[in-house]
Amino acid sequence: MWVAARGTFDGSGLHRRARPTITLRKNFQLRGASVPSSLSAETIAELVLTRVAATPGAPAFKYLEAGGAGSWKTITWAEVGDRVRSIASGLRALGLADEQRCAILSSTRVEWILADFGILTAGGATTTIYPGNTPDECAYITADSDTVFVFAENDSQAQKLVQRREAVPGLKHIIVFEGTASPDGFILTLAQLEERGRAYATAHPGEFEKTARAVTRDRLATLVYTSGTTGKPKGVELTHDAWIFEGEAVDALGFLRFDDIHYLWLPLAHVFGKALEMAQLRVGFLTAIDGRVDKMVENLAVIQPTFVAAVPRIFEKIYNAVLQRAKTQGALKYRVFRWAISVGLEASRLVQEGKTPGPLLALKRRVADRAVFTAVRARFGGRLRFFVSGSAPLSRELAEFFHACGLLILEGYGLTETSAGAFLNKPQKFKFGTVGPPLPGVEVKILESDGEVLVRGRGNMRGYHGLPEETREAIDPEGWLHTGDIGELDDGCLRITDRKKDLIKTSGGKYVAPQMVEGKFQLACRYASQSVVHGNNRNFVVMLVALDETEIKRWAKANALETLSYSELTRHEKVLALVQGCVDELNKGLAGYESVRKFAILPVDLSLEAGDLTPSLKLKRKVVETKYRDLLEGFYSGAVQKV
Repeated sequence: MWVAARGTFDGSGLHRRARPTITLRKNFQLRGASVPSSLSAETIAELVLTRVAATPGAPAFKYLEAGGAGSWKTITWAEVGDRVRSIASGLRALGLADEQRCAILSSTRVEWILADFGILTAGGATTTIYPGNTPDECAYITADSDTVFVFAENDSQAQKLVQRREAVPGLKHIIVFEGTASPDGFILTLAQLEERGRAYATAHPGEFEKTARAVTRDRLATLVYTSGTTGKPKGVELTHDAWIFEGEAVDALGFLRFDDIHYLWLPLAHVFGKALEMAQLRVGFLTAIDGRVDKMVENLAVIQPTFVAAVPRIFEKIYNAVLQRAKTQGALKYRVFRWAISVGLEASRLVQEGKTPGPLLALKRRVADRAVFTAVRARFGGRLRFFVSGSAPLSRELAEFFHACGLLILEGYGLTETSAGAFLNKPQKFKFGTVGPPLPGVEVKILESDGEVLVRGRGNMRGYHGLPEETREAIDPEGWLHTGDIGELDDGCLRITDRKKDLIKTSGGKYVAPQMVEGKFQLACRYASQSVVHGNNRNFVVMLVALDETEIKRWAKANALETLSYSELTRHEKVLALVQGCVDELNKGLAGYESVRKFAILPVDLSLEAGDLTPSLKLKRKVVETKYRDLLEGFYSGAVQKV
């Protein structure tokens, strides 16, 4: 038995291989020409050519020169087309064959996208490698994917593979975005590759277009390696058709526009960022790029985007910053802030129910907007139409807080194995606490046996690279991808409750969703950067807490403890009492069996560098539990009498 739902185009289902006909929503004028807001193509390679031809003079990207130290520069679609042609032709000159892999080992920057487009229009496929990967991890992915060329951000990233050159015998060249060519020719600069490409294109007129248009929809486009919370990462094979589907499905929702300005900071090695790249090609909006997370708020004020995608941890940090700023402006202003939030929340809940606030509430909402919310929105540039949240669960409380301020967060859901998006809320119809309905063309069913979410659609992966048995375990004979997530449908919208493997079953037989508890704690305790709930097969639930260094040092200064180091603060009795208060507040909203009975503050924060988090900032639960096994065991010492 199961419950199923299907995303639709104009109310009709879209089968796995059906291709929808989508009517262009509107036209825009650019230099006297009529510019369609969305374009169709069979492959990414064709879509790149079509976009460049359709809107050559339109701005494509804004980016910072000189590695972030310079000023913002704009590149048009025509200029993108010229550089992509040079990169693609350079790769063919070096001997790239159809569907051979080229890896990109870099943080988010415009060259990442130009290289990706170049690889795909040259008939190759892109392997993604996170810049935070170790030399051994980089070598493993390069070798496992049979990558022949690697684009590296700089000399430091290139050296990761130079150090392991014996482990990657199939690697022919490394091309650095910023760096130095090697005397033996093994390392080339991007400028050198493009120079070769221009010469090759001149000598072989028309070959670039011929090669790009020869790519077929079933060809491999991207090989994305899962972050590997346990064991070695698996390469997820995603075709051109899967990515074209992503662009079509998001565009069919009707809320992205040609005149939008998108701010991109997400890692492009992750499918979330890649899906936005596809939406941009389809719709044609401008994207401003800077992968430095610490510059996000500063950049938003300059770029003034109309939409931004982020992960929940970013929204938690913004929430804490807004709250802290309000508290430091004096008691009176803080009371006004709290009143405004209460008014905004009241209005938000009515809107969520499909109702319109009455005249009195509408008046109070306008006053609250002038007094508080306009300034909050100004921090994000003042033109933001919505945020998009993905990669991890977003708490309903956080979504409602932002909505109260006039900032809508649209939560979505997908996996690497579904080419990112499979579900998404819409500005005109959203349901906080859910990830929205299926995208047009996506089918979903919920297994009654255990609540696992199954997904079917064109966005599903072709399989795991070189792992047929694992592929069969993930995708059943009917084409359903078994996500490993537990969920339920609420009026057609999917609510994810937890990971199937992460669910805690206490020794009393009660099930606890750790991500739900952790999400509530992050709101109850602004001093925490991460929390880890533990208790499978135990008789009560415990938690590990990592402190946010900025927040706890700010608190320490206000409490005459500024001379203490971060490590000393994690052990101080006043800090323990502070966190205990947050845990007590958390437990008020939990069932008895879910309540956190004991906790410990970790001596260091959890981090990507230490291997505690994935590059998309997801918690590596098993890794952290193994690292702090003795501490966790100590919670239960004496809890059960020995015979």
